[in-house]
Amino acid sequence: MSDKLEIFKKRLIYRASYRGTKEMDILLSSFVNKYINTFNESMLLELEKFLNFEDEIILNYYQNNIVEEKIDKNEISKIFKSFTI
Repeated sequence: MSDKLEIFKKRLIYRASYRGTKEMDILLSSFVNKYINTFNESMLLELEKFLNFEDEIILNYYQNNIVEEKIDKNEISKIFKSFTI
């Protein structure tokens, strides 16, 4: 099971690192690399869902506190909102 979890974590790191814009690559990869080893399995699943949002939605949430209905108010979104590089 731990091998599958490690592979899953690597996929999340990759997804956070290659977004399409350099700014989002830096922001999300920094966030994921800082916290990924502290997240339990359910939080990793929430992180996966969070990373599937478009860059614009995530950036608006982070910078302007514009909350799309799509972004769940969960532990991941709270940690991300308070994250600074």
